[in-house]
Amino acid sequence: MQTPVQISFHGLDSSEAVETRIREKIAKLEQFFDRITAGRVVVERHHSSSSHLSTKDQPFHISIVLEVPGEELVVKRDPKSDASLKDHQDVNIALRDAFAVMQRQLKEYVARRRRDRQLAERAARNEPILQAE
Repeated sequence: MQTPVQISFHGLDSSEAVETRIREKIAKLEQFFDRITAGRVVVERHHSSSSHLSTKDQPFHISIVLEVPGEELVVKRDPKSDASLKDHQDVNIALRDAFAVMQRQLKEYVARRRRDRQLAERAARNEPILQAE
């Protein structure tokens, strides 16, 4: 990554263990695409005075933004279902789920770039371009 990943914590204290885990996850993403230019990860826990849950029972919300050439990939994991609310009370599970979605987005981005590059090369050679139906 061209600039170090920015990691923020909102509604909870920062954690060296969580930061280390995030950096490991970012390093894994860089194995799929080594031209990530910047990244931001926000780990937060909402506290709502109207909620029946205490702060420690609130789920973790994870936001990941990766800047890549020509695009910005964004993942926001706000658990909605009861099962994911319970699962996302563990920060490691919340991070796992968010980074799995980002990995899929990054793979799709790489595939699009490869396809666009191949089309451009064919066009430069005046080869016919077949459209997928």
